[in-house]
Amino acid sequence: MADDKKTKSEPLGEFIRTMNDLFQEKPGKGFLQSIDDFFKNPFPLHSFHVETIDTGKETIITAELPGVKKEQLNIEITGNYITISVTQNELITEEDEINKLYRRKQMRQSASRTIALSQPINEKEVKASYRNGLLEIRIPKINGKIIQIDE
Repeated sequence: MADDKKTKSEPLGEFIRTMNDLFQEKPGKGFLQSIDDFFKNPFPLHSFHVETIDTGKETIITAELPGVKKEQLNIEITGNYITISVTQNELITEEDEINKLYRRKQMRQSASRTIALSQPINEKEVKASYRNGLLEIRIPKINGKIIQIDE
């Protein structure tokens, strides 16, 4: 019976050894490195969360942008649309004097979200602040003119 246990556990042991070998070889290490690089990037720019709140007097737009610097943000207003854009540029340079290798990688990522509001925006009255990865845009509502109807 001891031999039966040994033969049954060996296939599993062989599978584990094969998986360990896979991740120890160059392609496996490259794969693991790409996973590490993905999680090192604090802000994947594919999209970001935006929330819009209407208080009656103003519209408050908040965007969660962890890891983004203020210089990477751009806010553009066109009519009743407001667009929040984020651009990340990164230049990575690696030198290996022993093997005479030089590697340079440049990455550029960008993402934007456009929010449509129910009325035109007065650009002069809009206030924006950015603290601890949270962008807040306050847009006061424009009071319309009431028109009297003649009989």
